Amino acid sequence: MKEHVASGSGGGVIRAQRLCRVFGRHGRRALELRRSGRSKAEVEKETGSTIGVFDASFEVHEGEIFVIIGLSGSGKSTLLRLINRLIEPTEGEVYLAGESISRLSGRRVREIRRQKMGMVFQHFGLLPNRSVLDNITFGLEIQGVSTGERRKRGEEALEMVGLGGQGNKQISELSGGMKQRVGLARALATGQEILLMDEPFSALDPLIRRDMQNLFLDIQGEVRRTVVFVTHDLDEALRLGHRVAIMRDGEIVQVGSPEEILTAPADGYVERFIEDVDYAKVRHAEAVMVDPKEVAYEAEGPRVVLRRMKRAGMSSIFVVDSDRRLVGLCEAEEVARILESGERSLSGAIDRSVPSVRPDTPLREVLPLFVERKLPVAVVGERGRLEGIVVRGALIAGLTTAGSEVEEPQEADGAVRERER
Repeated sequence: MKEHVASGSGGGVIRAQRLCRVFGRHGRRALELRRSGRSKAEVEKETGSTIGVFDASFEVHEGEIFVIIGLSGSGKSTLLRLINRLIEPTEGEVYLAGESISRLSGRRVREIRRQKMGMVFQHFGLLPNRSVLDNITFGLEIQGVSTGERRKRGEEALEMVGLGGQGNKQISELSGGMKQRVGLARALATGQEILLMDEPFSALDPLIRRDMQNLFLDIQGEVRRTVVFVTHDLDEALRLGHRVAIMRDGEIVQVGSPEEILTAPADGYVERFIEDVDYAKVRHAEAVMVDPKEVAYEAEGPRVVLRRMKRAGMSSIFVVDSDRRLVGLCEAEEVARILESGERSLSGAIDRSVPSVRPDTPLREVLPLFVERKLPVAVVGERGRLEGIVVRGALIAGLTTAGSEVEEPQEADGAVRERER
C-alpha cells in the first residue's frame, strides 16, 4: 500500500537547488542564453551545447517515493545521476540531510553511494559469473560485511522479493522479471536509506511490470526507504509516486501529488501530458470517498439503530465495533424484522459479507462492486477501521471528471438514503 508521507516544512532528506547540467564546451554561455529567454533548441544551435537539466529545485522527504517523469530527452535520467554525482553538475547544489554532496571529495561521495544511496537500473547490472545470492550480497561484500552476515541479509532480501530458496541459481537461469527482483533485492540487502531507481521496470512486459509495481509498493510499506524513481510511464508515476515531478526540455514544470497533477495541471504542456489518463486506473477510492456521517455500533440494539436510521432517512447503515473496525452493514428492513421478533441484539441483521476496499484501491477495481448491488462500498484502513464510503454518484463523478472537487451526492451520509415512495 502506498502510504502518504507528510511533506513538512523542514528540509528534505534530499534537496536540490537550481541544479544545471550542460553537455558541451560552452556551459556558462548556454545557461546565460537560456536564462535570457532563449529556448533549449536556440541555445544548442548558437553554442553547440545541450542543456540536459536547467535550474531544477526540489526536495524529497524521508520515506517518500518521489517520481520524475518526462518524455525521452527531457532530462529525467540526467537529473537522477546528478543526485549521486554520477554526473557532475555545471551549476547548483545537492544536499543530503543538509550536507552538500556537490562539494564533497570523490572518495566521500563513493562512501555515500556504498553506505547510504543505492541505485537500481533498467538493465539489471547483474554479474553472470555469480550466483543469485552472491549478486545480492555483492554490495555488502564491497562494504566489508562478514560472510555470515552477508548470507543472512541476502537470504532475507530474497524472501522479501519472493525468491526465497533460489539463491544458488545462476543468473542465466532467471527470467527478466526474476532478474529485476534480484536487482531490487541487492539494493534492499545493503540497507541503504535512499534508492535511486532509473526506469527499473520499463524493460518488462506489462503483466510482469504490474507485478513488480505491486511488489515494490508492498516492500516499501515495510522498509520505508526514501526513493527517487524515474519513469516515462504516466500511469506508473501516478500509481507509485507520493509526489510527481514532470520535466520538459531539462526543466521541472510541475511538482505535486498525483491528484494535484490530475486536477490542477500547471500549464498547457501538463494538460496535454495527462489528457489520455485513464482515471479508472490512476484515481483511488480515497479520492472519491466521503465520511460516513452515521454508523451503528455492533453492541447497540435494533431499536436504537432503527430510530437513528429513520431520523437520518437511511435505508442502510455500516456497523463498526468499539474500535471503529468494520463489522458489516445493516439494511432497515432486516433491523425492523429482528426488532419485531423480539431480539435485543443487532447481530442477526448484520450482513458481514459486504465488500470493502482500501484507500489506494484503483477505481476500476471498485466499479464492479456496484454491478449487482446498489449499496455503498466501505473504505477501510490498515487495521480494518472504517475511513469512508464510496457511493455510486461519487464513483461515476470520479471516473468522468478531472475536477478537484467531486460533488458530494445526497447519499454521502454513510448509507443509501431512502427514496421517496
